[in-house]
Amino acid sequence: MSLQWRTLVAVVAVTVAHAAAAQPHSTSSGQAYPSRPVRFLNGSPPGSGSDIVARMLAQKLTERLGQPVVVEQKIGGAGLLASDTLAKALPDGQTMALLSGAHAASAAMNRALPFDPVKDFGMVGLVVAYPLVISVPPGSPIKSFPDLIARAKAAPGKLTYSMTPGTLVHLMAEWINIEAGTDIVGVPYKGGAVALVDVLSGRIDVLMETGTFSFGQMRAGKLRPLAISSPARHPVFPDVPTISETLPGVALDSYLGLAVTAGTPRAIIDRLNAEIRSIIQLPDVRKRLTDLSGVPTSSTPEEMAALIERDVARWKRVVELKNIPRQN
Repeated sequence: MSLQWRTLVAVVAVTVAHAAAAQPHSTSSGQAYPSRPVRFLNGSPPGSGSDIVARMLAQKLTERLGQPVVVEQKIGGAGLLASDTLAKALPDGQTMALLSGAHAASAAMNRALPFDPVKDFGMVGLVVAYPLVISVPPGSPIKSFPDLIARAKAAPGKLTYSMTPGTLVHLMAEWINIEAGTDIVGVPYKGGAVALVDVLSGRIDVLMETGTFSFGQMRAGKLRPLAISSPARHPVFPDVPTISETLPGVALDSYLGLAVTAGTPRAIIDRLNAEIRSIIQLPDVRKRLTDLSGVPTSSTPEEMAALIERDVARWKRVVELKNIPRQN
């Protein structure tokens, strides 16, 4: 075979391979997937970290699945409306959503949900992990997380932290109170921006917030971090210790993980898992996730399901031990 023919054959082979990759794959039943545009439900407000990640994933999945993946806002009940819609969708992989750490917190905080937080979802896999951050103003007399615990033990009920009731931040702070034997008092706010004003003015002692909110304030010098909630130190702020370095076993990452409806064929779940694993390795995706304070991560469907089940059990324990009012 001449060099020209070999070159032509190689070009055709590459072209065919690329075309095949863009074609819908078949499920075990022989049906093409996806067979039509895919709904990507989003229960977070436009411009939020979850919304940004959802739209980025939708774009990348559109390129890979051969069908449009369309983000659809389903805002309501702190993500419950989107989750309920997903739980009740057809189990064909044509509807998906990102579940966050708030998914397990909501399950613990609600007396009854219209869905089971684990069994009614087909977990696909984790995408990104986020820390929660404990911080104080630069001039605060509290010098470290161990110092915070020591001061709280010396003066029960005197120190305060900011929180939005029933959220992951609230439950994490009360978990710290349980394990440390402290009584740091939560002061309710509707959001981190409002709480920040009172923390900087000295009306509240400690800000407990997401890394997505706190990292920018830390970079600007407005907040001095005491600790992060992740099991390991964050690559962007490696000098900030973890909570578990003082309270062993007290570690938590919030997260975003892709899910479909329970009963979705395993072939579809495996395809989506492989796609998101590949997507989060892309340099532009990793940079965007890091800019949002996240650590790109991945998991099997089973690992994601086990994580949510474990978080639900943990937060139910915190709610019961601290007598936190649950929603009907």
